Amino acid sequence: MDFLSAILTVLGLALFESISSIDNAVINAEVLSKMSERAKRWFLTYGLLFAVFGLRLLLPLAIVWIANPSLQPLDILMAAFSSDPKIIDAIESSSPILLAGGGVFLVFLFFHWLFIEPKNFGLREERFFISQGVWFYTTVSILLTVIVWFALQIDSMLAFGAVVGSTAFFITHGFKQNAEARERELLGGEGSREMSDWSKILYLEVIDATFSVDGVVGAFAFTLSVPLIMVGSGLGALIVREVTIRNIESVKKYKYLKNGAMYSVFILGAIMLLDAFGAHIPSFISPVFTFAIIGYFFWKSRSEPGISAQKN
Repeated sequence: MDFLSAILTVLGLALFESISSIDNAVINAEVLSKMSERAKRWFLTYGLLFAVFGLRLLLPLAIVWIANPSLQPLDILMAAFSSDPKIIDAIESSSPILLAGGGVFLVFLFFHWLFIEPKNFGLREERFFISQGVWFYTTVSILLTVIVWFALQIDSMLAFGAVVGSTAFFITHGFKQNAEARERELLGGEGSREMSDWSKILYLEVIDATFSVDGVVGAFAFTLSVPLIMVGSGLGALIVREVTIRNIESVKKYKYLKNGAMYSVFILGAIMLLDAFGAHIPSFISPVFTFAIIGYFFWKSRSEPGISAQKN
């Protein structure tokens, strides 16, 4: 990958990470508003180290290492700068399994948002899908069956990767549902008074961990280079923290940004699945689509009467 491609990839990763973490930033800001100043400072300082240098930096390394247990973590980290053919071949040979799992995870994530999650309707068709929420499980089950069937014609491990992706989705989805319930308790008043600041900090760290999985998995649609994923995702996490501190209300006014993030998730998931089945997608496609889709929904949000009047 040349220098310009690497820069485009990092910028695309940072944009995707920051936009896909908007919900995370909103939860952080709302819970932080009910904490003492000392606890806020602690979370925004040391919590940042955990979110950026812990999760966004170590999680992609762990994912690639699990797919390549014969390699040392340092080998994986240095693979982008190494000319050792054994390391490069090992990562490339395992990439279809990783991409199949990540692709299924992201596509499931998109369909859950499309069919079930409350949203601002950025496109007219979204109203239809939200009214058909009961079909979510049917849709993803049939989709997984089809993907596994075709994967088995190529490699049983490719099919296994797809199943792991669906399992990872439902595990993280369960954690998110529990987090949403805890959030309602926290913001409702009684739960907030009963919980100590340290309990709230721990809750926010768990939330960060859960939300970081989506961004890290999506990052593999941009590149398999762990150093680039670390830089791009880490930069995105820093942006999210800055937004949390500065003015989350301004970001919330751009109500269709979440739509842009989720359509990007779908495109990235599709790219990962196509790559897994042997269609070699150029590296610039993922960041270009991400910029285009999020840019459109940013423009759509900005065109809203309330935002336009405020800008003038």
